[in-house]
Parts: sequence; C-alpha cells; structure tokens
Amino acid sequence: MRVLVVGGGGREHALAWKCAASPRVREVLVAPGNAGTATEPKVRNVAIAAEDTAALVQLARTERVDLTIVGPEGPLVAGIVDAFTAAGLACFGPNRAAARLEGSKAHMKDFLRRHGIPTARSATFTQATFDPDWVRAQRAPLVVKASGLAAGKGVIIAESTDEALASARAMFAGQFGQAGEEVVVEEFLPGEEASFIVIADGRHVLPLASSQDHKRRDDGDRGPNTGGMGAYSPAPVVTAAMHARIMREVIEPTVQGLAADGSPFTGFLYAGIMIAPDGTPNVLEFNCRLGDPETQPILTRLASDLTELCEAALAGRLDQVQASWDPRAALGVVIAAGGYPDGVRKGDVVEGLQAAAQLPGKIFHGGTRLEDGRVLTSGGRVLCAVGLGASVADAQRQAYRLAGAVHWPGMHYRRDIGYRAVARGA
Repeated sequence: MRVLVVGGGGREHALAWKCAASPRVREVLVAPGNAGTATEPKVRNVAIAAEDTAALVQLARTERVDLTIVGPEGPLVAGIVDAFTAAGLACFGPNRAAARLEGSKAHMKDFLRRHGIPTARSATFTQATFDPDWVRAQRAPLVVKASGLAAGKGVIIAESTDEALASARAMFAGQFGQAGEEVVVEEFLPGEEASFIVIADGRHVLPLASSQDHKRRDDGDRGPNTGGMGAYSPAPVVTAAMHARIMREVIEPTVQGLAADGSPFTGFLYAGIMIAPDGTPNVLEFNCRLGDPETQPILTRLASDLTELCEAALAGRLDQVQASWDPRAALGVVIAAGGYPDGVRKGDVVEGLQAAAQLPGKIFHGGTRLEDGRVLTSGGRVLCAVGLGASVADAQRQAYRLAGAVHWPGMHYRRDIGYRAVARGA
C-alpha cells in the first residue's frame, strides 16, 4: 500500500517513519515533509503545503494513495477529511465538525459542561463582552487562553488579575491573530499534567500508551509556554487505576457526547489532563490529532502496525484490534532554535547528525530543510532526540547523549526532561 502523511514537523517524521516500517507499505509520501523525511528509507517528500487541500486530494488520486494520515490541527479544523471523504479517499482524522473540539476552546468548554466532564471553571469573552470586573473578582493565578488555534502558544498563566487582564487585552489586540478574537479565562488547577491519547472510530476507543510532556521552555518548568520541549512514555502518574478513571470519566463520555451531538469522532483524540491532588482528572484541553512531541516517544514504543490500527478505525472495528507496546520507556528531548518560542533564528547548518546516527536512539526532524546536501534550521523546534531504556532514567540518558551529538549556533534544550518520573524511580 501507499500512505500519505500530511505535515512537515517532528510528529509527521515519526508518523512517516512508523508507517514505512510496515511490510504492507511500499512507499510513504509526506507533504511537505522536512530534511528528516527526505532521507528516510521508503519515504518521499512532496512539495505541497499541508493547507492546500485541493492539491493534496489530487496528489492522493494521482499517486493512488491508499491511506492518508493528517498530522497538524490546521487542515483538520479546516475540513481536509471532509474533502478527502467527498472524493472517495481514505483519510484518517476527524471531520470539520468533530475537529471543533480543538479549533475552538470556547466550544470545547461548552461541550465539557454540557456532558458533565470535569474541567476548570471558566468564562468566555470577546472584546465586546469582556468583563474586567469578573476577572478582578477571581482568585489568581488565572489561565488565559486564545480560543482559536495558536500553535500551542496561546496559553498564558497569569500570576495576578492585572496580568490576566493585560494578557486578555493583548490577545484581543492581535497577539495571536484571529485565534485571540475569543478568549477563555479559567481557574488555575494545581496537580500534575498528563497526555492521554486514544484512537477513536466514532464509537469504540483504543488507548495509546500514556505520556507526559513539558510545555515550559526552561528547566524546572519555568519560562514561556511552548509547543512542547520534550516528552516521555509511559507516564508513571497514569497508574492503572488512573487510566481506568480517565477512560471512564473523560474519554468515553467525550466519544459518546460527540456522537450524540451528531459529530462522531474518528482519529487521534488527545486529552490534556490535569490530575488534581485528590485524583480528579480535569480536562485542560482537547486536541484532534497526535501531540508533538508526545508522538515521537509513543510511536517509538508502538510495536503494532500503525496503518492497520488506522484502517481498523476507519472501518469502525477498533473493538476488534489491540495495540502492543515495547515494555521499555521512551523519552524525547526537543532541541530548539535560538529565540524560540518568539522570533526564531533560521538558516543555521545542523552539525553532528552523522555522528548521532551511530548512537542508540533516533533523531526526528521538525523545523529543518535540505539545501545543497546540508540540513538547515527552518523553524522553532528543530529536532527531537528520542532514547529508549528499561526505565525513564535510562531512556533519558540515551536521549541526552543523542542531543549532545548535534549542534548549531544558539541551539537550546532543557536538561531535565522526565524529571518527575525519574524522581519517582521510574
């Protein structure tokens, strides 16, 4: 079979790499891909933007693609699955209506309230309806979120009500473009965050391995929020009992609620969960796709054929398949360009990749491009170095050996990815 992966980041490199490992797969096309997918065996980049739905549909027809997997949220929210389905093409992901769960945080909060799924108390505002007095009446810290898509950066943890007011006004003024035309202000929830990702087929759910990521740029979970600076799997905080509780209180009501609302969800469903000190799993966010960088360690551990799982979901028979996992832990360290997550420096030559390739583990490319045989930086999150080990600590050591082998001017990565799990002895 031939597979098309839509997107060009680290998540898409991992998807392409995993699909290419299947003996069923003859070739994987990636649109547009990056320098990593350009050199992956059985993988070919195609110079079509992830947002160019019409060109992607034509590509799938021309190349006789059997399965398309969509990586980023933008095309999903814009309705790429609807377009592929109308053309009679198999495309794995939620349709436009179901993808609103990520496309609008205001819609998501309303969905959670209507279906009794635990989440933080909140209020939603536009510039015209903004109520500063309501904000001042809340207890700080507060979380201020751009309702629309902001590439994982539209969340501000405000330590005071004055900061919350300033953050909301900056969003209304265009800090995150159209994503900030509507703003959600919610209570800050203490606890420990985990990423809980499942495959859904509209009725049935197949959980993937648990994971935990690090959103803040700097060590100790300090600095600005980012799209993610590293992740590991499994997440020790998601015990067997907690796994069952999240499935029972969050995932199953969500899939059932979407179906009841007339928007059955097929695809990867990602719940960002804050596990409260009393054990309550509160939903922080929903994503309608795999997370980045969670995908890299999760797919490193997946022993099953990903294409078979996707096809089972598209056929509505997820209840007939199981996923098998490498028992080892995997940990990924994101290596970012200087200035990330704000203005990032691009065009630097990435050195040391050949040396890194001789080490255990795997480097996935995110913001890279090939030029005259050289790998150049082309985005904020440039690489993700993934290690495997009998424990999270062992995987951490392997990942940092990989990260230490590559270099370019101004590169930055956290030195403490996985510290919570390591502190638990995992």
